[in-house]
Amino acid sequence: MADVLVKVCGCNTPEAIDAAVDAGADYIGLNLYEPSPRYVTLEDAAKLRRRVPESVKIALVTVNMQPPELVRAIEAVRPEVIQFHGGETVEWLALVRKMTDLVLWKAIGVRSRATLDDTLRFKDAAHRILYDAAPGALPGGNGLALDWSLLAGFEHQIPWGLAGGLTPHNVAQAIRETGTVMVDAASGVESAPGVKDPARIRAFVEAARAA
Repeated sequence: MADVLVKVCGCNTPEAIDAAVDAGADYIGLNLYEPSPRYVTLEDAAKLRRRVPESVKIALVTVNMQPPELVRAIEAVRPEVIQFHGGETVEWLALVRKMTDLVLWKAIGVRSRATLDDTLRFKDAAHRILYDAAPGALPGGNGLALDWSLLAGFEHQIPWGLAGGLTPHNVAQAIRETGTVMVDAASGVESAPGVKDPARIRAFVEAARAA
């Protein structure tokens, strides 16, 4: 089995970027959702992006962003991935997919098996589904884990990844139980909300690789 892909989401300082790169993350998430403690302005996102080597891909995390804003964000940051983490419709993703060659991810908060069935409508619109815990105070990054057993036996028709409450201590178990080929951590590699911990980032990446 190939190495599991690892994303460190919500990096908002040069130190966090460097820690994720040094640890060997495949993706770094830059969060443009203002209520989040991991929020970065568009100007700062563009600056942080320039610290990232070509070997690491940038995922731009957006929540219900309007078309003009999304265009400005893409032009400023030049990400490889757009992660839609709100109530975006299939039609909207399909239009973005038609108009750009970027990779599109749709995050879905999983409450039940019915939620998984509902994700299949994104089959021709999103390149990857990111299963997260059901939304809490924020659309994501709440540190809540979804019930991994909900994924058991589900016939995925879209490439997918796992988020929601993943930490260095539980990521290996999550990989073994779900069979995911991608994991995404935000709060689970922080010492405080929005404050990335380099040691936890490294431990998370190492645990995911070793699973």
